[in-house]
Amino acid sequence: MRDGVDPATWLIAGGRNRAPGEPLNVAPQLASNFYLPADRDYSRAKGTATTEAFETLLGGLEGGRALAFASGMGAAAAVLNRLAVGDTLVMPLDPYHGVKGLAEEAEAQGRWNVVRLDLADTEAWIEAASVADLLWLETPANPLMTVADLPAICGAPRKDGAIVAVDSTFGTSFCQRPLDLGADIVMHSATKFIGGHSDLLAGLLVTTDDGLYDELHTRRLLHGASIGAMEAFLAIRGARTMSLRMERAQANAMELAQRLEASDDVATVRYPGLETHPTHANAAKFMTGWGAMISFETVGSAERAAAICERIEIINHATSLGGIESTMERRAAVAGQEDIPPTLIRLSVGCEDIEDLSDDLANAFAATRDL
Repeated sequence: MRDGVDPATWLIAGGRNRAPGEPLNVAPQLASNFYLPADRDYSRAKGTATTEAFETLLGGLEGGRALAFASGMGAAAAVLNRLAVGDTLVMPLDPYHGVKGLAEEAEAQGRWNVVRLDLADTEAWIEAASVADLLWLETPANPLMTVADLPAICGAPRKDGAIVAVDSTFGTSFCQRPLDLGADIVMHSATKFIGGHSDLLAGLLVTTDDGLYDELHTRRLLHGASIGAMEAFLAIRGARTMSLRMERAQANAMELAQRLEASDDVATVRYPGLETHPTHANAAKFMTGWGAMISFETVGSAERAAAICERIEIINHATSLGGIESTMERRAAVAGQEDIPPTLIRLSVGCEDIEDLSDDLANAFAATRDL
């Protein structure tokens, strides 16, 4: 991204081929192979013009070189599977359940030593940096919304060759830039806020290290995790409006978090922008926005929390997150998340009218008070 250009401008202007006669918008290049001789021979290896445009756009946004993957888990696996037998992975107690499952599988096979730390225990992470081969940070965390002290952890002395990777899906590039804080890799599930319309699967890794980039590129090739051209096209199209969507969604999220905190139907609200949030002080050190994700625990039983999710009419009772539409679910009902508080609801706040969202929740609360 050119110096002095605002990220919102870059998302609209970047990743375009500005040559005479070229289309304004990069089209989906639906091709698996190409005429030889040529630098690009096969799209799994070299991508397409569409995937290159997507990587240029998001790499510029994060301040590094980007690699697009077929899913967020494909991107995460490319980083985690760099670990050799006997290496040490340090990860949060409550990571995304897919990453948790990947680590548990490798641990059971005797491949990795896995150390799990409370994301809020900064001193423990700083100490672990001296022995870890990979520090995997997810912040804000899914779904408990814990925010790690990224400046302190990324800046801590490390074991030679150690890598710090940050899953920044919840934070997005508009709230935090881990590479600027000393991280080696930033990861996004582009399925979420980047795509923004609940219509694609994609993942993204960004790094400033050319050697690491080449290694991850090779790993993507060998593991067959390349993104398709149509998914890249949709991700570009979604990213163009990301700034607008995030501005509205964050404003809605802050207002909803405050209203939920004042509600007698809610026991606990987890949102980094609230001063009552346990790791708000960490967030205030480096985040430039609070994001659009809220988790809250309802008063009453798990059955009531499930009923609230079923009673909503404007918010969508669905998994995943980051779309223009609001979604929510009782997270403990998801396989692999059974240790989450049973009444916790994860709410991805979209771009609807704030009063409609607030009324929808209030009506669902009122209809379930006898449960």
